[in-house]
Amino acid sequence: MKLTRKMVLSRAKASELHSVRKLNCWGSRLTDISICREMPSLEVITLSVNSVSTLEPMSWCRQLSELYLRRNRIPSLAELFYLKDLPRLRVLWLAENPCCGPDPHLYRMTVLRALPHLQTLDNQTVTEEELSRALMEGEEITAPDRGGTGNGGPEPYTLSTMNATAETQGDLLSFSEEASSSAQGQLCLKPLARNRFLPFSQREAVKSHKNRNNVLAAILLLLQDLDTEALEAVHQTVVSRLQALHKQGLQEDME
Repeated sequence: MKLTRKMVLSRAKASELHSVRKLNCWGSRLTDISICREMPSLEVITLSVNSVSTLEPMSWCRQLSELYLRRNRIPSLAELFYLKDLPRLRVLWLAENPCCGPDPHLYRMTVLRALPHLQTLDNQTVTEEELSRALMEGEEITAPDRGGTGNGGPEPYTLSTMNATAETQGDLLSFSEEASSSAQGQLCLKPLARNRFLPFSQREAVKSHKNRNNVLAAILLLLQDLDTEALEAVHQTVVSRLQALHKQGLQEDME
């Protein structure tokens, strides 16, 4: 599926492409993002859970500071060539792409060698030590060999019926982490300190509460992209769920 002007303006709530600064296209079955060449003011874009196979259009977004690309079809780290001249790029999430390969360390070192100005890679803070090691342990990248336009590619990633629930829950958590990371970057916030000194039972309670809030935040963000028919379906599901929980509560009170 191609990212169109209409889709961009609708999601960004903008009137012109050149004025778009933030764009969320998470899980939109996209294969073609060539329209990004017409968005020079773009600062933050979420493209996770799509089928994007080239980063060439991003080379035109000179103001880009945050790029979320988890679970796409980026075939090779050579595609990072198109990000090397983006002076403001500080956050990149590239995990779960074919280009990551079987060696996590080599992957991270190669990315940091190519993009030494990154502050966060795959939701992990980049350290000075890593940047120094990347010069020796990372591989040098060259411009990718483009046999075609890069706008076609494989079929979009889809969720199978049997594992849809599990996949969706995992993606919602990752999506909410991306949203949280993006918000912290925009507000210049430091990540919250981990509760490593709490007793185990309290840490588990904090983790459970955090996961629930992550899922809730992701759902609320996704609702913004639904049309009337889809919202009606969500509403009916929520009403049924609330009725079931209310009935369960009454039964527990009677016991």
